[in-house]
Amino acid sequence: MIQRFDVGPRMSEMTVHNGVAYLAGQVPEDTSQDITGQTRQVLQAIDALLAQAGTDKTKILRAEIFLADIGDFAGMNQAWDEWVPQGHTPARATVQARLADPAWKVEIVVTAAV
Repeated sequence: MIQRFDVGPRMSEMTVHNGVAYLAGQVPEDTSQDITGQTRQVLQAIDALLAQAGTDKTKILRAEIFLADIGDFAGMNQAWDEWVPQGHTPARATVQARLADPAWKVEIVVTAAV
């Protein structure tokens, strides 16, 4: 069985199958904030989606982080380090990418056990 959450015409925000939650890329809503603020928004959105699936950030298996400017790496890591539980850090990759909206500084995709 596949569960879909926040289903839209083009994509779902999350799908759950076989005990694994797959989140769509999460982006900030308030693009007036700096990289740390935008990252905090994205991490809050991830927390909310994981809660809908009955899981949390301690069960994240993998994170993929896309930065519009790799120069924002330290600011993104500041928010990430405040958020990620020590002892439960997931496998992670961070790359610079051209994001769909030029105002977005960060997009994060996670996969988590349920």
